[in-house]
Amino acid sequence: MTSETYIDLCFVRQQAGDFSGEIEELLQKLFAKKRLNWYLEEKVVDGAEMVIAEIKGMSTWESEDETIQFIEDHAEDKFWDYLQGYKMFIYPVKKGCNSCGGH
Repeated sequence: MTSETYIDLCFVRQQAGDFSGEIEELLQKLFAKKRLNWYLEEKVVDGAEMVIAEIKGMSTWESEDETIQFIEDHAEDKFWDYLQGYKMFIYPVKKGCNSCGGH
């Protein structure tokens, strides 16, 4: 089954430069075989770098719990070191109309 997938991730670290490049590499490895696209926005505030990753596309996950389990099983240690927050919505595509899935 295919699901519409929306994930927002917030990463933070001390200022060191090219944080968005490092996050890009982590996401490419993590989601290599998924049909997901992302946009990264980087900010520097008070000596800290923050990258917001807005991810969307189609996936085979049917729930947020399944998505979290995939990330827990496949993300590198640096991903967890930098991750400060997330938000996600997974909408499985139903056959027929979206309201009841039966027509």
